[in-house]
Amino acid sequence: MENLPIAEAIRLAVAPIFLLAGIGALLNVMTARLGRVVDRARLLEGMIEAGEEADLLMRHQVELAVLGSRIRAANRAIYTTSISALFVCFVVALLFVEELTSSIPVAAEAIAALFILTMAFLTLGLAFFLREIAVASRSLQVRSELLGEQRLR
Repeated sequence: MENLPIAEAIRLAVAPIFLLAGIGALLNVMTARLGRVVDRARLLEGMIEAGEEADLLMRHQVELAVLGSRIRAANRAIYTTSISALFVCFVVALLFVEELTSSIPVAAEAIAALFILTMAFLTLGLAFFLREIAVASRSLQVRSELLGEQRLR
């Protein structure tokens, strides 16, 4: 019967652990997108430094500015989402502490506050991620001069 509080604590911690796994998957997607954007920015920087014709230079500088905006949004998304993951870890730890030492009356309030903060930072991270996606979507264009005869009418 002594193991009952530990079993109960583990049962209570399962839901936040699933949330942590979901946040981890989001972070994986965010970092993959960031990596691709950084790779493209480095490529453009190299092309600009190597010297280009004026029209290519201007187009690449505009694209580089857009990539900079995407990098900032992605970094903010990763940062705030990582904070939410950290708060989930605190929630799990406090659930165990509360279950094992029922003498801490503020643990329930602390758990609730941390969970609210977790959701707030996760929401903020997703908002930054949506911003990155919006900037990427706005900047995607197929140049009509490259399409030649294949243009849709």
